[in-house]
Amino acid sequence: MLDNRGFDLWADGYDHSVGLSDEENTYPFAGYKDVLGSIFQIIMQKPNAMVLDLGFGTGTLTTKLYEHGCHIYGQDFSKSMIDLASEKMPEAQLYQGDLSTGLVEPLRHEAYDFIVATYSLHHLTKPKKISFINELLELLRDHGEILIGDIAFETQEDQQRCREMAGEEWDEEEIYFIIDELKQNFPQLRFQKASFCAGIIRIEK
Repeated sequence: MLDNRGFDLWADGYDHSVGLSDEENTYPFAGYKDVLGSIFQIIMQKPNAMVLDLGFGTGTLTTKLYEHGCHIYGQDFSKSMIDLASEKMPEAQLYQGDLSTGLVEPLRHEAYDFIVATYSLHHLTKPKKISFINELLELLRDHGEILIGDIAFETQEDQQRCREMAGEEWDEEEIYFIIDELKQNFPQLRFQKASFCAGIIRIEK
């Protein structure tokens, strides 16, 4: 797992690295473009939406939302990523902070139509994922929605098959979403599969 300095060093080549994995349909980023494209289309159904992006990286998704009239708030723990994203979205409200310790204070006092997290929450343990999602639900406007695009598997068996296929590439330090398990805490959850190792978790308030 990379720390914030690791992501700082990776920032310039991040989009390229992800793109190669997606194009070659390999773990971990197979389905990445479909995930981001689908989230974009969901959010575009509500004009001028208030969007909180958690772990926005270089702003690949949020820049498109910003350009189409969304009001963007965000948190990322890499200063270099924030600098890159700020150049693309000068009026966005972007803050530095580690998601494992929760939201930074200014972001806790807004209400959002959508809260987005793409490939940023698999560093959290299962209990932290559950408690964090519950906290985020409280920040949604009526009929707002959490959209988590990430490495995710419908069952433990699906994850094990991917693990065997990935071999040495498998990241033992990351904790992926298992949909069957998550539905026990969030029965309203819907899952849109994007590839053998990715999809969109949708949790409406």
